Amino acid sequence: MSRSSYKRILLKLSGEVLMGPGQFGIDSETVARLAQEVKAAKDSGFELCLVIGGGNIFRGIAGAASGMDRTAADYMGMLATVMNALAFQDALEKIGVDTRVQSAIPMATVCEPYIRRRAMRHMEKGRIVIFAAGTGNPFFTTDTASALRAAEMGCDALFKGTSVDGVYNADPKQDPTATRYESLSFNRVLSDNLKVMDAAAVALCRDNHIPIVVFNIREQANLALVLSGQGTATIVGKEDS
Repeated sequence: MSRSSYKRILLKLSGEVLMGPGQFGIDSETVARLAQEVKAAKDSGFELCLVIGGGNIFRGIAGAASGMDRTAADYMGMLATVMNALAFQDALEKIGVDTRVQSAIPMATVCEPYIRRRAMRHMEKGRIVIFAAGTGNPFFTTDTASALRAAEMGCDALFKGTSVDGVYNADPKQDPTATRYESLSFNRVLSDNLKVMDAAAVALCRDNHIPIVVFNIREQANLALVLSGQGTATIVGKEDS
């Protein structure tokens, strides 16, 4: 399946992307720009659901590294993803896009609980669903939550929007000689320990035949290009090409 033939897509955004040029928190201009790109994708006929990380507010693994109990730190990270999801929902609804936030940790005052059939129904009605609070369990990342929700929603692909334009054999920010892969197999990513997503997420996508498309979301209008099959990205799938 080529990128342009995907219909239902889960878009995973890192929390850091929402910081824009800042060092912490949520930059309203960046969120508004991303919301416009998501709306354009929806208007082009794609069915979209989203998972947004929480690293712009609190990262659980960093809290654990500084001495916090890992479980408590991970729950704090999940709450950060809810804040990001609500901010993104607000930006989408300001431009006329019906959106629902579903949290894996029930908090009925601010959003819906995650219920798979309800989420599917929202998408059938043309709404964008944002899945928050990860899987609802500590020790699992939002990458794993993205793979899980993509499988549950029957998505054709998982698009991961990051700060780089694909997967490299080394960190391109530190090694100027790093080369980008056009495509990779799931097994190659796992065996070479390439930092695409965590191993549980990659294995889950592999077992459910969901390709992972890694691209640079910070580049303006790049989402539309990548969805059309023209933008620069790395596709992780069954085989290396």
